[in-house]
Amino acid sequence: MKQLLSIALLLLALPLMADPTVTIKGSDTMVILNQRWAERYMDDRANAVIQVTGGGSGTGMAALLSGATDICASSRPMKDKERAALVAKNGRPPVEIAVAKDGIAVYLNDANPLYSLTLDQVALIYRGKITNWREVGGADQKIILYSRENNSGTYEFFKEHVLNKKDFTPFAQCLPGTASVANAVARDKRGIGYGGAAYAKGIRFCGLKRDNLSPGILPDGPNILDGSYPVSRNLFFYLSAPAKGAVKDFIEFVLSPEGQAIVAKVGYYPVQQEQQQ
Repeated sequence: MKQLLSIALLLLALPLMADPTVTIKGSDTMVILNQRWAERYMDDRANAVIQVTGGGSGTGMAALLSGATDICASSRPMKDKERAALVAKNGRPPVEIAVAKDGIAVYLNDANPLYSLTLDQVALIYRGKITNWREVGGADQKIILYSRENNSGTYEFFKEHVLNKKDFTPFAQCLPGTASVANAVARDKRGIGYGGAAYAKGIRFCGLKRDNLSPGILPDGPNILDGSYPVSRNLFFYLSAPAKGAVKDFIEFVLSPEGQAIVAKVGYYPVQQEQQQ
């Protein structure tokens, strides 16, 4: 009888012992960073469960609207229509939290003799107006374009801030994640790609010049943090309501010195204190 009573009490206690699962969905650029945060957070909290999935910033926004995720991870700011849809559904504006800084890097193969391009040249390349590397001072070779898919926040940010909202050429090969773009450029000496500055294996970052007279600026920490790199951005968490419970505790960890140290280890850059506030 005592044994049965002990088992019953243990079963009653289980829901109190386990922390709720926190789900994060969205930006492929942020997947590795989100996974590192989740792993470190769960290391110190035996009952915590943080589930991380990608799919693109747009996918995360849709999941937040449908209630399928607690946190949307996004590499771009929320669009007005997305914000309006959340207000219409929940009766309150979404919560936006900058959790890291990043620069969208332009990737070149290590064998490419070029080390810098102007923003206009990059735009013309991705619009299909420049198709051979010799047109920008490189070898006489066709340019092979690698891009992100159109549900990607990186794709949208690049289109707005580099292409000035003009369309990509249809000849760009769209790949499902930043790592895929970097890997494709690493295997193709004619290739060019773009994505988060944390992805640097097997490729070289192209210095970006605002015009022909400007120096080529690389996407390193000081240049991204002081805004001198021309394609810098914040990485965001979006919530449908103010954080509480396990979600609040996880976000406080992300913004803590320990969480922001993970940002630097992954290859991104910590947000400034005033942005966190």
